[in-house]
Amino acid sequence: MTDSYVVSIDQGTTSTRCIVFDRRGNLVSVAQREHQQHFPRPGWVEHDALEIWRNVGKVVPRALAEAGIVAGQVAAIGIANQRESTVVWDRHTGVPVAPAIIWQDTRTDELVETLARAPGAEDLRQRCGLPLATYFSGPKLRWLLDQTPGLYERAERGEVLFGTMESWLIWNLTGGPDGGLHLTDVTNASRTMLMDLRTLGWHPDSLAFFGIPVAMLPGIRSSSEVYGTATAVLPGVRIAAALGDQQAALFGQTCFAPGDAKCTYGTGSFLLLNTGAEPVHSRHGLLTTVGYQIGGEPAVYALEGSIAITGSLVQWFRDQLELISTAPEIETLARTVDDNGGCYIVPAFSGLFAPHWRSEARGVIVGLTSYITKGHLARAVLEATGWQTREVVDAMNADSGLELTSLRVDGGMTANNLLMQFVADVLAVPVVRPMAAETVSLGAAYAAGLAVGYWPDLEGLRSNWHLAARWVPKMDDAIRAEERENWQRAVERTFGWIKPEARAANA
Repeated sequence: MTDSYVVSIDQGTTSTRCIVFDRRGNLVSVAQREHQQHFPRPGWVEHDALEIWRNVGKVVPRALAEAGIVAGQVAAIGIANQRESTVVWDRHTGVPVAPAIIWQDTRTDELVETLARAPGAEDLRQRCGLPLATYFSGPKLRWLLDQTPGLYERAERGEVLFGTMESWLIWNLTGGPDGGLHLTDVTNASRTMLMDLRTLGWHPDSLAFFGIPVAMLPGIRSSSEVYGTATAVLPGVRIAAALGDQQAALFGQTCFAPGDAKCTYGTGSFLLLNTGAEPVHSRHGLLTTVGYQIGGEPAVYALEGSIAITGSLVQWFRDQLELISTAPEIETLARTVDDNGGCYIVPAFSGLFAPHWRSEARGVIVGLTSYITKGHLARAVLEATGWQTREVVDAMNADSGLELTSLRVDGGMTANNLLMQFVADVLAVPVVRPMAAETVSLGAAYAAGLAVGYWPDLEGLRSNWHLAARWVPKMDDAIRAEERENWQRAVERTFGWIKPEARAANA
């Protein structure tokens, strides 16, 4: 019998990857291609959606070739994607009407402030589980409609389509202008501010609040079901899953029980806690979101803490300051000193996300003295990720009524042992990493495989989870408390940096 596999397309913030998985959840092959980051103005972050689609056409065949398989051996395709990033394209030509506005982008600052004062703003969070912020797709889409002449009228006529990256890829994979499927899944739809968390449908009051024509919106489907069959890249293969990348990681970490939590350390970092079949509305700055939905089963909800800048702070340290030549070198440099020397870096490059939600904040380095070396700065870069994790966990414990007993981690930064030890130290709980490091891609593969019967049930997926590394807390309680207080004082220095008149000038 010919072996079969599941293919995962992971469309991320900096690159697009294709990974082939076998029945035991093992990575068989991987192909990856970076795409260009565009920063046309301060606070603006854009991607070329056509470049990303072209990259999919390059990485998928390469991954199959490296695995030594053909399309006929692929049981299903699952897609994971950078969330909130907003694409609007012409239905008839498949050409985007503007560059994709990326989740980190803050150009909607002024618009969000205006919307916050509009009638109905106070009801929005109860419906969608999200604070009114630049992070989400709804304000980005409204901005595009406002700033592109004639676009709103074209949207009303259904001539242009909106989607996040999974919608864009599914549409192109299934025919594009020639009958491509225009759909999204519940996890991505829950990040637009336009979906009702309970009905899992577009809410007319939310659409009216943002002024979004329903004709341009994709249909909402579950995270794990057969959407259709690919006609491009992998012709004849079923597309059977789509999840936002962080929900995909939750699924890949097999966090299927209420109370299970994971944190993915990548460009940004995202901590999700499974809260079960009922949405838990946060009182401490977290997001209420859909964790996943399998076919016609009830949706599973999650609390999420989103940290904008973690891995990208290391990239900044490498590319902008040029203090290291490769990202892994930061651990070696940080180990040249025993502590941060009293220096703290708060990377509010695009404002602060959870639990503060301060879009006007900007990054600071505090505690500089002539004693500070580049080793101390490297350590402060890593410690910033640890302390931001602690802020989110504190909020999550308060909202859920649960005390975190361990944290499952994944993502590229988990290869940094010094960082993972520091996270365990500041959380005062063990941190565990599975053998399968690519949990975002694996989660999309799991969801697709479930939809086509490649894997029978969730219990079978749990049996694939194996421990690779574990870090236990070693920090003295008094030191932890003192350092936490210093971090909090540093965070306060970031508040109110961008004044309203400055935002208007940059708009």
